[in-house]
Amino acid sequence: QVQLVESGGGLVQAGGSLRLSCTASGSIFSIAVMNWYRQAPGKQRELVASIQTGGNTNYVDYAKGRFTISRDNAKNTVYLQMNSLKPEDTAVYYCKANIKIQTYWGQGTQVTVSS
Repeated sequence: QVQLVESGGGLVQAGGSLRLSCTASGSIFSIAVMNWYRQAPGKQRELVASIQTGGNTNYVDYAKGRFTISRDNAKNTVYLQMNSLKPEDTAVYYCKANIKIQTYWGQGTQVTVSS
């Protein structure tokens, strides 16, 4: 069984930065496509960024230039560096692993950005 544990959320003022981490158990991390999603209150969960097994990345428009997704396969960890945070970034952020047809979710970490 693959387990994902997120950390790094918290309260930050607008313009500040946070780095989220997601650490996976098991031996399959290196073959997993890793993703960060977020879900604000009353809204649908949405994709933020993805990183392929080889390191190629993809971002939604609002994250480009502000957020950076990276991975350290030796540590079984994926990161989301978030800079220039805005109040609209406030949400629960979730780590997701895609391994072939299997999907695994973390428990989420709260990010709150004050104006």
